[in-house]
Amino acid sequence: MLDIRPMLTAAAGVLTSPLAPDDFRSMVNPLWSRQRLSGRVEAVIPETLDASTVVIRPGHDWREHLAGQHVGVGVDIAGVWHWRTFSLSSPPGRPDGLVTITVKAGPGGFVSRHVVRRLRPGGIVRLSQPSGRFVLPEILPARLLFVTAGSGITPVMSMLRSFALAGDMPDVFHAHVAPTGREVIFGDELRRLAARFPSLRLYEHHTRPVPGRRTRRPTVADLSAACTDVADRMAWVCGPRGLLDGAEAYWRAAGLPDRLRTERFQSVRRPSGAPGGRVRFVRSDREVAADEGTSLLAVGEEADVVMPSGCRMGVCRTCLARLADGRVRDLHTGEEHGDPGDLIQTCVSTAVGDVDLDL
Repeated sequence: MLDIRPMLTAAAGVLTSPLAPDDFRSMVNPLWSRQRLSGRVEAVIPETLDASTVVIRPGHDWREHLAGQHVGVGVDIAGVWHWRTFSLSSPPGRPDGLVTITVKAGPGGFVSRHVVRRLRPGGIVRLSQPSGRFVLPEILPARLLFVTAGSGITPVMSMLRSFALAGDMPDVFHAHVAPTGREVIFGDELRRLAARFPSLRLYEHHTRPVPGRRTRRPTVADLSAACTDVADRMAWVCGPRGLLDGAEAYWRAAGLPDRLRTERFQSVRRPSGAPGGRVRFVRSDREVAADEGTSLLAVGEEADVVMPSGCRMGVCRTCLARLADGRVRDLHTGEEHGDPGDLIQTCVSTAVGDVDLDL
């Protein structure tokens, strides 16, 4: 039987020229586009004074996420699209087809403040496909440990919701750190889940339990008083750098680093005082001096080069660029690497001597 679909597509291209058929689909409904994945904001739900959940209906080409993954989100601010990476807080396979991100407006967070304060239902956001390795294994371990602080709870909430949606909560000990009980993102829902499922034990630590009084954040070792089998559990830890550094040191000292999964949501440390070199942006015909303490992403933006970026912390890989020449240093590991043709993450790479980028 003759397949006429290619002929119809070609005819549509001629009739709509100079625009492509996808341009017209996007004008009717941005979610129909097959060239650019978008989503429509269905609701913005306050969680705390500085955090909100954004409910999104993704476009037709959205691929189902795994609990714990993140997504790149582009928002239009004064006519410029700004991209950031946020964890998905919804469980996979919601019957209504919606997904959620939960965002905390940081003091220096230009995009996060816009998402929390100014995004409205009906607005269109751009989306990447979900990605990330902070996920559950196909075969669950017998006992799980979640340790979260602040907005680090979002990927773990996706996991807990996926268990609840299936009606089968495994043996989970969840320790969460927040300034007060009111500032626990998803606080009421977490407490309801713990009441509903006896196999979920929730431990909250508040660093400002009463006005004027502060307590230190607990270490993983401190948790052993409440959870006596900490070292025997497979652990997922997400939160500020200090929490993650402490967790990695604890499991390394215990000789069990393979039982720990971490997700970082802060920029990595940058060395200072290093010499760096000259950075040449080949296609943009720009050349600037850079020290080894400044990421290549920041160097390019300062030189007015159009630099792809997303999370700006080495997670989403939106900032990948091809190295034409030179060597770079990875700000996560401190390792020097690079051969011509390599794809590097500009947000967590710095120049080691002279560097040419294909940008």
